[in-house]
Amino acid sequence: MLQSLAGSSCVRLVEQHRSAWCFALLVLGYLLYLVFGAVVFSSVELPYEDLLRQELSKLKQRFLEEHACLSEQQLEQFLMRVLEASNYGVSVLSNASGNWNWDFTSSLFFASTVLSTTGYGHTVPLSDGGKAFCIIYSVIGIPFTLLFLTAVVQRIIVYVTRRPVLYFHIHWGFSKQVVAIIHAMVLGFITVSCFFLIPAAIFSVLEDNWNFLESFYFCFISLSTIGLGDYVPGEGYNQKFRELYKIGITCYLLMGLIAMLVVLETFCELHELKKFRKLFYVKKDKEEDQVHIMEHDQLSFSSISDQAASMKDDQKANEPFVNSQSPTSNDSSLNN
Repeated sequence: MLQSLAGSSCVRLVEQHRSAWCFALLVLGYLLYLVFGAVVFSSVELPYEDLLRQELSKLKQRFLEEHACLSEQQLEQFLMRVLEASNYGVSVLSNASGNWNWDFTSSLFFASTVLSTTGYGHTVPLSDGGKAFCIIYSVIGIPFTLLFLTAVVQRIIVYVTRRPVLYFHIHWGFSKQVVAIIHAMVLGFITVSCFFLIPAAIFSVLEDNWNFLESFYFCFISLSTIGLGDYVPGEGYNQKFRELYKIGITCYLLMGLIAMLVVLETFCELHELKKFRKLFYVKKDKEEDQVHIMEHDQLSFSSISDQAASMKDDQKANEPFVNSQSPTSNDSSLNN
C-alpha cells in the first residue's frame, strides 16, 4: 500500500511539472547532440588536418633547400601577407587577377549574403568606412529582410498550403490532418528537387572543380544560412558571363530562402508538431487565461453592441421618408 501511494505521488509530481521535465530533457539532448557532433567532426577531420600539415611542412623545407638565398623568416613574412590578403578575398595567383571582388555584381552578391545572414566570408570590407557602413547597413537591413520574408511567406503559404489543404478536406472529405501531412511531404520533396538536386547538378557542370556532392553541399550550406564560405560559385578562373552568373546566384539564394521558409512554416502548422512543441513550453496560469478570456469577451460584446447600433442607424437612414404625426393628431383622429 505504501508503495502504491509513493508511486501515485511520484506520478502526480511528474504530471504537475511535466513541462519542466521535458525542457530539462530537451536541454540535455541538445548538449549531447553538440558533444556528438564535436566527436564525429574531430575523428573525421583531424587525420586530414594532420596529413595537410605534414605536406605543407615538407613543401616548405623543400622550397628553402632549393632557394638557399631566402631565409625562413622572409618566407614566413611573405606567406603571412599572402594569407592575410586571401582572407579578404584577394589572391596573389596570376590566374585570379582578373576577378574583382567589389564590382557591382559582386557587391550585390555580398549585400544579399549579409542581409540573409549567410555571410560566406570570402569577401569582407577592407576599409574602415566599409566596415562602419556594413554595421549600419546590417542593423537596418536584417530586420527589414525578416519583415520582407515574413510578408512574402505569409502571402505564399495561403495559396501553397492552406487553400489546397482546405480544398481536399472540404471537397474530397479527407481528414485535414492526413491531408496536411501528405501535403507537407509533397511540398518538401518538390522544394528539395527544385532548390537542391537540380541546382546541384547545374553547379557541378558550371563549376570546374565541383562534383555533385560538393554542389549539393553548397546548396544546403547556403539555403540553411550557415554560409561556411569554403565553396563560393563564380570565383573560378575565366568564368564565363560572370556578372550574369552572380546575379542568377543572388536570385537563386533569395528564392531558395523563401522556399525553405515556406516549407518550415508548413511543417510547423502540422497538428502533431504543435502538440510536440507544447511539451517544452511554459503553461499559462489559469488566472491569466481567464483574464484574457474576459478581456476578449468584453471586447467582443462591445464590438457586437457597436455593430448593432451602427446597423440600426443604417436601417433608419435607409427607411423611406414618412411624415410623422404628433400624438395629439392621432388622438383626435381616433376620437373622430
